[in-house]
Amino acid sequence: MTLKKVSYGLVGCGMMGQEHIRNIALLPGAEIVGVYDPVAELAEYAAKMCGGAKVAASLAELLEMPELDALVVVSPNHIHVPQFREIASRRALPMLMEKPLYTDPDDAGFIASMATDYPAPVWVAMEYRYMPPVAALIEEADAATGGIKMLSIREHRFPFLPKIGEWNRFNAQTGGTLVEKCCHFFDLMRLILGSDPVRVMASAGQAVNHKSETIRGRTPDIWDHGYVLLDFANGARAMLELCMFAEGSRYQEEISAVGPDGKIECFVPGPGRFWSAELGPAPTPRLIVSPRSPKGPIERAIPVDPDLLEAGDHNGSTFYQHQRFNAVVRGEGAVEVTLHDGAMAVAIGLAAQRSAETGQAVPIG
Repeated sequence: MTLKKVSYGLVGCGMMGQEHIRNIALLPGAEIVGVYDPVAELAEYAAKMCGGAKVAASLAELLEMPELDALVVVSPNHIHVPQFREIASRRALPMLMEKPLYTDPDDAGFIASMATDYPAPVWVAMEYRYMPPVAALIEEADAATGGIKMLSIREHRFPFLPKIGEWNRFNAQTGGTLVEKCCHFFDLMRLILGSDPVRVMASAGQAVNHKSETIRGRTPDIWDHGYVLLDFANGARAMLELCMFAEGSRYQEEISAVGPDGKIECFVPGPGRFWSAELGPAPTPRLIVSPRSPKGPIERAIPVDPDLLEAGDHNGSTFYQHQRFNAVVRGEGAVEVTLHDGAMAVAIGLAAQRSAETGQAVPIG
C-alpha cells in the first residue's frame, strides 16, 4: 500500500536535527509527529518547530507512538549503534540515520548483520551526493573525462561547530575527524569512481583548532587537517585534502575528476550564514568542463533554490535527500545510500585514521 502522508519521529533535536525539521516541512504530505532528545529544552524547542509534535521522554516512548511511519536519527555519532539496537529490538521502522553509522570498529559486524536482517529500509544520510553542483558532476563525469583516472576532493572550511556537551571535540565520541567529517567524501569517491579502495595512506593531525580549550578537564584531541591518498580496485587514484581552519574561503568544497578525454570540476560554497557581506556577493556553485582539445573550458553556474538554502547548510541537498527517502517510505522508491555504503565510508575513515597514526599504508578489504 502506498502512503499519501508520512509521519516521522525525530531522534536528536540539535543543530542538524533542526535542519531536518525545516526540510521535512517543505515536503508535501510529510510531518514530524514525535520528537526525542535527552536535553528537554531541545526537545521542546523542536516540537514547537514541528507545529506541536509530541515530546517523548525516551526513545522507547517515541517508538510506542502508533502513528509513526518512519524515523530520522540525528543523535551524536557514538550513540547511533546503541539506538539502532534498541530500534531493531522494539519496532523496526523505516529509518534515515545520520552519518557516520558507527565509530567503534567492533560495531562493524552489527551493521553488517542489520544490512541483511533489519526488516525495514534504512537510508544513510550522505547528503553531499545531492548538492546540485556535486550531483551535476556525478552525472556528467564519465562523458567529460572518458573514464576517471584521478579524483581529488578539497574541503577548506570553518572549525567544528559547538555541540551539546562538545561531544564533537573528541576522537572517542566521533570516530575521529577522518570518520566524522570525511566519511562524506569517501562515500563520494566510491560513488563517482564506481569502485572500492584497496589501500589508504594518510597524514593528519591537530594544528590549530581547540588546542587551548578545556572541556571537563580534558583538552580536545580532534584533528583539524590532513591529506588522504587512496588506491582503488579499478586502478583509479583519489586524494582528499581537508583544512578546518580556512574560514572565509570562497568555496568550501572543490571536486576535480580527470581522465583521458578531459577534466570536470565543481565548486561548492559553504553555508551562506557564514559568508561575510564585506566579501561581496555570496559565491554561486559552479561546474567547469575542460576537454582535452582547443575548445577550452565550458563553465556554468548551478543555482540552488533560495528556499532550500534558507532551510539548511548543505546547498539544498538535505531536502533532495528527504524527497527520495520520503518516496521510499511511501513505497515509490528504492534506498540509494545503503547500510553497506554507510559502513564502507566509516571503514575507509577508520583505516585513514589508523594510517595517519602509524605512518603506514593500510589495506582495505
